[in-house]
Amino acid sequence: MAATVPPRPDTATARPVDGTLGAPEPGIRTEPGHRPGRMRRLVRAARADWRRTALAVAGGLALTAAFPPYDLWPLSIAAVAALTLLTHRRTARQAAWTGFAFGFPFFVWLLQWLHVVGWDAVIGLSAIEAAFFVPLGAGLALTSRLRCRPLWVGCLWVAEELVRDRVPFGGFPWGRLAFANAGSPFTPFAALGGAPLVTFVVALCGGLLAAAVLAGWRSRGRGRQALTGLGAAVLALLVGVCGYAVPVPTNADGQLKVAVVQGNVAQPGMHFLGRPMMILNNHVNATLQLARDIKAGRAPKPDLVIWPENSSDLDPFSYPQAYDAITGAVRAIGVPVLVGALVDGPDADHVQNEGILWSPTTGPGASYTKQHPVPFGEYVPFRKELTKVIHRLDEIPRDFYPGKHTGVMTMGGARLGDVICFEVAYDGIVRDTVNAGARALVVQTNNATYGRTGQPEQQLAMYRLRAVEHGRAVVAAATSGISALVEPNGTVKQRSKEFTREVLNVNLPLRDGTTVADRIGAVPEWTLAMVGVLSCAAAIWPGRRGRMEDKGK
Repeated sequence: MAATVPPRPDTATARPVDGTLGAPEPGIRTEPGHRPGRMRRLVRAARADWRRTALAVAGGLALTAAFPPYDLWPLSIAAVAALTLLTHRRTARQAAWTGFAFGFPFFVWLLQWLHVVGWDAVIGLSAIEAAFFVPLGAGLALTSRLRCRPLWVGCLWVAEELVRDRVPFGGFPWGRLAFANAGSPFTPFAALGGAPLVTFVVALCGGLLAAAVLAGWRSRGRGRQALTGLGAAVLALLVGVCGYAVPVPTNADGQLKVAVVQGNVAQPGMHFLGRPMMILNNHVNATLQLARDIKAGRAPKPDLVIWPENSSDLDPFSYPQAYDAITGAVRAIGVPVLVGALVDGPDADHVQNEGILWSPTTGPGASYTKQHPVPFGEYVPFRKELTKVIHRLDEIPRDFYPGKHTGVMTMGGARLGDVICFEVAYDGIVRDTVNAGARALVVQTNNATYGRTGQPEQQLAMYRLRAVEHGRAVVAAATSGISALVEPNGTVKQRSKEFTREVLNVNLPLRDGTTVADRIGAVPEWTLAMVGVLSCAAAIWPGRRGRMEDKGK
């Protein structure tokens, strides 16, 4: 009897196992061996999975609402749970798309303050940042078949942030889960393992919440699965409560009287500078008024005065009128003033963003140069090639030259650490400053370009987290707001309003002790990230080993 050969399935109706990618469109017949193009397959997959995509978009928007100025931090847990559920038991390719659909709207709304530069900048940066959610989504799908999934969820979020915080061009840490939890029960974990540990416990709770939802759905409220779901929910609650048990060091070893001068700017937006000397004169006049108030007994005399980043809109070493104006204000107040200024760099093609300590007797002295200039804001990568197609980049005529050392200086008799603007978002820069001997942190910033957009509130949340992470008070001076004093426990003691001229007289707590996070550095971040990567490898290996065994037979 002849062997019976099973009929070959019709190529117009054959579907892959996952039922989405690679399936021919209805009514379109393909020849044997022919595969549709990649773009067509992606479009088809998105069309077939539009409900899941819509839910991913909603989850990403919910995550944005967890950040300032909305501060609905519980949504950070819910958003992680949503992405975990949406990638459950999916193929890596399907989940990769879900990750991007989650990340893109999240960043578009979170970074909408960049629209003052242009909406193309918002869309472009959001797409780049959302690309890091592609491997995150794939990883969540791969590990969804492993036991202890909530643990892998937490580790994978840390791994995603580790890479995104470093590449490209030094990374862009905005949108970390930790920065949405600067005032939540998870905040104290920063004192143990820094911002990465806060991200981990938030994502862990999100994974536990997802596990509880899945178990509840499967059990319909009955049987062993229901108990599993209840246990996951209780465990998530316990993890959050544990944050209150973490000791946050706040005992001060001394204090420094500081006056923070917020001189204000001509107008918000890209052209905040106004005419030359305008911003400098605003800070000079505010300081002169403070000197008069001190003389009249209306204000206490400080040990130190802090001006913000770019408080001098002209290089005082190149323009004598700027030098003389600063010197006059410093002599009038009679104490050192930390001045923010752009000065000429080591060559004609560079400038330096500096904090300069100006003495009433000896003039300019110690200084700190910003170590991490902002790409496309303070320097242009691939300048020769990109300026040919993006003419807006010509508005940055010279690149900022990066500093080579921390901002620890003796100011007003105390060792303080200067950090300039966006540098506060980078773990290593702040940690190195504290470990170099800073007893408190000073942040000089210029948020005038992004005033009234929510960006200053997002940066204030970073100050709060850094205060707890390092057990250091943070005093921030901004040209147009938000200037603030944050105590070592993360409490905002004083703050200014935006776009007002204001002077904050604060008692800055000083501390010498270090936190566990300071001592162990980036070890928790790299450990958790490696566990996340290994969990993906553990999920992939059994399938690869099975295919290798099949080929060997």
